[in-house]
Amino acid sequence: MILASKSPRRREILESMGFRLKIIVPDVEERSGEKEIPARIMDIARQKTLALATEQPLLYVTGADTVVILDGEIIGKPVDAADAASTLRRLSGREHRVLTAFSFRNFSRNTDICDYEITKVFFRDLDEELIRWYVGTGEPMDKAGSYGIQGKGALLAEKIDGDFFNVMGFPIARFARRILEEGLTPEQFPFL
Repeated sequence: MILASKSPRRREILESMGFRLKIIVPDVEERSGEKEIPARIMDIARQKTLALATEQPLLYVTGADTVVILDGEIIGKPVDAADAASTLRRLSGREHRVLTAFSFRNFSRNTDICDYEITKVFFRDLDEELIRWYVGTGEPMDKAGSYGIQGKGALLAEKIDGDFFNVMGFPIARFARRILEEGLTPEQFPFL
């Protein structure tokens, strides 16, 4: 299967389930004309997948996009350390949602799945020392919402309501359920 993503977390999650992956990062501008947040993020995931699936119609291709949502606003990856610190201050002591959309496509088998998962994350109150330390680790710089729950960012969260892997960047349980509904079996996963 082709993974249309450079995310090491997505790769790790999918490989842990037995998927054999070829990583190809599509040249896609991550923009959508969709107005509603779930539709917008699904559209971006679909664009990533289609960019490669049209070139490789016999292969399965999957792509994804993850965002953090706070007060109805999408919070993506920080542009610099100051932006990361500002985002963490906004998330401090609050609940936010993590939405990951995925697309799974194979033209030759007429497979076209696009779906998403939402998980609630509750942050503890963060003091300036903790924010400064965490930003200084460099970990938040390539992550939506300026944190990685699977790493040092675990210190920031108080609790999670929903799929932990979704917060990491790929909702593997929903993804597996959806492709099983298409008639694929777990035994086929390594060969996708």
